[in-house]
Amino acid sequence: MRRNLDRLMRDIVAPPPGMPVVDFSAPLGAAALFEPDSVTWRVMKNPVALMVGGIAGVILELAEPRVRTGVWEHTSFRRDPAGRIRRTGYATMVTIYGPAEKARVMAAAVSRRHAAIDGVTPAGAPYRADDNELLTWVHATAAYGFLEAYYRFVRPLSVTERDQFYEEGALAAELFGVRTPPRTARAVDALFDAMRPKLERSDIVFEFLALLKQAPLLPTLARPFQRVAVRAAIEIIPDWARDVLRLNAKRLPPGGHIALRPLGAAAERVVLESAPPAQACVRLGLPANYLYR
Repeated sequence: MRRNLDRLMRDIVAPPPGMPVVDFSAPLGAAALFEPDSVTWRVMKNPVALMVGGIAGVILELAEPRVRTGVWEHTSFRRDPAGRIRRTGYATMVTIYGPAEKARVMAAAVSRRHAAIDGVTPAGAPYRADDNELLTWVHATAAYGFLEAYYRFVRPLSVTERDQFYEEGALAAELFGVRTPPRTARAVDALFDAMRPKLERSDIVFEFLALLKQAPLLPTLARPFQRVAVRAAIEIIPDWARDVLRLNAKRLPPGGHIALRPLGAAAERVVLESAPPAQACVRLGLPANYLYR
């Protein structure tokens, strides 16, 4: 179990080619954007929550036609979904567990790239990747995915803890140019209600899911988990969103939760010393198992 979890975490957050390599264990004492006792540090250390939540976030992103067009036409998702997801995962780890200065530099670089992306959807709607509404949607869907995956497949969280997660995430969101990030679970629900009329079914979502099932995200022996993770991600998006996207046939089969919950719970206890969460703890003078006790 430990070896499989370690491999899963390593493959999700390994530094991809072309991205600056960040040493999460140095310099000693360098603070992160988030405190070690934050809900964010606790949630984002779990590889099951990362995998399932990350996929759920992308599904919801792609439901918005302007975001979908920008992602599909200006990123490598179509030709290299595994590479794109790894780059996103690594950027997430840098933002949360890396030294704060490294996180700020990376966020500024991402924002510069967004400022250069614009276009028109097939339906004729103009978009800019740095539009506040679209940045807010991308941030909120990712945060929702990670939190919901942790809540469903790792352990329950109180309303206060869920609100704290969104409040903490607002700090990082602002670095990426989000001017009004939702700061509570209720605010996320309100955002989803406001965006709901703008979402639509698209064959691109089904193409993304098909690519994801075949993409070499994980080693061959772990591919069954990858396929389960895709179904689990569909399971945790809101019911109305599944209806809009017509994804109900791709939910987890009855009893599917049973296979994931033991893995998610085990990941809470297994210290992955080579992974960014444990390395960040050591950087701050804490035991490597600080987040796993």
